[in-house]
Amino acid sequence: MAKISDGIQIQVRQRAGYCCEYCLALGRFAYSTFTIDHIIAISKGGTDDLDNLAWACSHCNNHKYNRLRCVDPLSKVEVPLFNPRKDDWSAHFIWNENQTIVVGVSAIGRATINCLKMNRQEAVNLRGVLRVFGVHPPS
Repeated sequence: MAKISDGIQIQVRQRAGYCCEYCLALGRFAYSTFTIDHIIAISKGGTDDLDNLAWACSHCNNHKYNRLRCVDPLSKVEVPLFNPRKDDWSAHFIWNENQTIVVGVSAIGRATINCLKMNRQEAVNLRGVLRVFGVHPPS
């Protein structure tokens, strides 16, 4: 696998609005690095094409690893993970009443939240603080 060019990396970050395309963490307030995620991992036949790349916080990227599917904890059925190039975030996720917890409104959303551990305590805490300052949730 060749290194993804600086120009492509910039396009991926800008397209994502500098937010994790899974949990919507704001890159400028992140406590860990962000990275380019292969939505379909190279090991699963994915490519370095722009339409297979997403901007992801290290937590979501590490938990996703090379997975394409996970089990929906409600139905116990294996479903595809959220794909930021094909799926609309708001069709699968909403925020809870204080906008600190991502809630899955579909099997894909629930499976993705569970698999990527999108509501880990550190992320929930940071969302709460950023909300006080008016920068969360991202627009």
